[in-house]
Amino acid sequence: MPAPIVIFAFNRPEALLKLKETLERNTLYEESEKYVFVDGARNEGECAKVEEVVSIARKITSNVTVAEKNKGLGSSIIEGVTTVINQYHKVIVLEDDLICYENFLSYMNQALDFYQNNSRIFSICGYGLKIKRPMGYIGDVYLSGRSSSWGWGTWKDRWEQVDWEIKDWKELSSNRKMQKAFNKNGSDMFIMLKGYMEGRNRSWAIRFCYSQFKLGKYSVHPFLSKIDNKGFGEDATNCRQNYSRFKVNIDKELSNNFSFDKNIVPNSDIERQCRKYHSILIRLYSKIRRILHI
Repeated sequence: MPAPIVIFAFNRPEALLKLKETLERNTLYEESEKYVFVDGARNEGECAKVEEVVSIARKITSNVTVAEKNKGLGSSIIEGVTTVINQYHKVIVLEDDLICYENFLSYMNQALDFYQNNSRIFSICGYGLKIKRPMGYIGDVYLSGRSSSWGWGTWKDRWEQVDWEIKDWKELSSNRKMQKAFNKNGSDMFIMLKGYMEGRNRSWAIRFCYSQFKLGKYSVHPFLSKIDNKGFGEDATNCRQNYSRFKVNIDKELSNNFSFDKNIVPNSDIERQCRKYHSILIRLYSKIRRILHI
């Protein structure tokens, strides 16, 4: 049975409609159970758009949950995923600002099945950075210490290992060596987690990534991305800019046959390329473009 698709939406009806259209082109769409969680409006001005989103959601599935008040994305995802994963033991998760390519569901389901019993794998990601495949590398995917929140999946036993409260924060906040190790997955990792702990953001993803790091686990990513993010711009909640440093190689062949390596291990060349995307220099360049709205 395919993993259930769990979609999180808010106040962007056009975005949810586009996601719906791209998902419907996937061969496993009809066979998949679908759940949509719609967050509540923050003010009266958003009510009409939220109602429009609910209307579109009901065309996707009858399994629609509408929050009575605004929870924020972090709380919505934690609660929604927990509800569905407790029933199905695995999930595929999407947000409304994403578009899927036609082999996204095939890739996600095959990877979830293939790596289910590999305890080193914490999550499956449909999004992959623009990574050059090393000479002689086997398989269509690579490992990363940093998971992606743009079209991903996991299993119940991994989800239950996430420490959402960050119980060891006191130790981490005073341990520079541990902070440096965490930042090997990106120079922004510790500062994002610190931002959550100090109330400057409500990110669920940075807490998920920290648990993945702390447990010594990895996420699986494709060299050819099966997902893209169209949520950049002034209406976006978290990405208010047109430029994105997260470049991808799009899967144009749209094959439903994938090569997975059961003995997959981290590759130092790939890890170096991943770190470059999250380096201080690239982040600074991205920040300048955000300030200049370019």
